[in-house]
Amino acid sequence: MTARLSAQEITLRYGERVVSTRLSLDIPDGAFTAIVGPNACGKSTLLRAFVRLLRPDTGQVHLDGREVGGYPSKALAKVLGFLPQDPLAPDGIRVRQLVSRGRFPHQSLLAAWSARDEEAVGEAMIAAGVDDLADRPVQELSGGQRQRVWMAMVLAQQTPYLLLDEPTSFLDITHQYQLLGLLARMRDEGRTVIAVLHDINQACRFADHLVAMRDGRVAAEGDPAEIVDAALVKDVFDLPSVIVPDPVTDTPMVVPTLQGD
Repeated sequence: MTARLSAQEITLRYGERVVSTRLSLDIPDGAFTAIVGPNACGKSTLLRAFVRLLRPDTGQVHLDGREVGGYPSKALAKVLGFLPQDPLAPDGIRVRQLVSRGRFPHQSLLAAWSARDEEAVGEAMIAAGVDDLADRPVQELSGGQRQRVWMAMVLAQQTPYLLLDEPTSFLDITHQYQLLGLLARMRDEGRTVIAVLHDINQACRFADHLVAMRDGRVAAEGDPAEIVDAALVKDVFDLPSVIVPDPVTDTPMVVPTLQGD
């Protein structure tokens, strides 16, 4: 079965700097895909190509057999919800107003704000744990609170695909695990989740499809239980380690053996 979302032999660059060359990747439908790797290895760049914020020099990104550049903006935004690394909120905007912007793909010149829109915004704020912040100015919030507000905006978009670039940034450890658990539940409900994560152990615990990147290439992909070993961790992160079972989930857990100075 052909994946609905795929990159086919894409070459990605910023100016003169080539990030990835002839990279191909199929995203499994209805799965939680975690993309891991060291800084500047091409993880975020790949996500930007999937949502057509970066056009490949060569190759194509396909959604349902059609190149993503061929979709009208609103049509694409009804399918792909995207959370970038460092989103910026307009001055003075309040939480409910920002989350409501997630409903933009569903609006038209003739369609007024509906009860369904209101319901979607309320559900998204509750899911992201920011319903008690609805009337607060976004600029007054902590980094972790703002991150959860942005997550609520993406959830309000109600897309079958969620593409999230470091969604656990700024979150304390409790909120990290709550968010990852929420994404896993969305996967279980039929959505496709693609998230760039820094913590490989969190990726192994929550994702069922792992993509490990190094130097703009896919070093390995598949079920974490089948691909994560000490050799892969050394190749991707240049980190000596041993792999043990996670005591909670029995998924692979990376234990570094590097002692430092």
